Amino acid sequence: MFFKKNKTNNNFHTKICALLIHAAKIDEDYTDKEEEIIKKTLEDLGLDKEIISKTIEEAKVIENNSNQILDFTREVKNLSKKDKIRIVESLWSIIYSNENADIYETNLMRRLAGLLYIDNKTMGNIKEKIKQNSK
Repeated sequence: MFFKKNKTNNNFHTKICALLIHAAKIDEDYTDKEEEIIKKTLEDLGLDKEIISKTIEEAKVIENNSNQILDFTREVKNLSKKDKIRIVESLWSIIYSNENADIYETNLMRRLAGLLYIDNKTMGNIKEKIKQNSK
């Protein structure tokens, strides 16, 4: 777990979950494997298991009704570099869960790197680590 359990700030978890769902849906193939990665990430974020499904359902609605990722990234932007990297690892894990990253997914990650202030070298290292682990 890389965040303290925080039952009162479900908005934080919901926005991060919406970002993860956005990454999972961007290739128009939202799989059970991707949802399992999202559940594991939410658990790592300190979210109680009892409310993970509810948080995912709320995040799906938010993601579906949003036309930009800025609202989702605000929550992540202010985290420590270590925590941002953990979320980026989850995003790459979702993308490489089917062992392939398409142009839309890589474009999303390029945009997120800028929005989250993660340099290209760090982003590339994370991508390669996750890519190798997914094989």
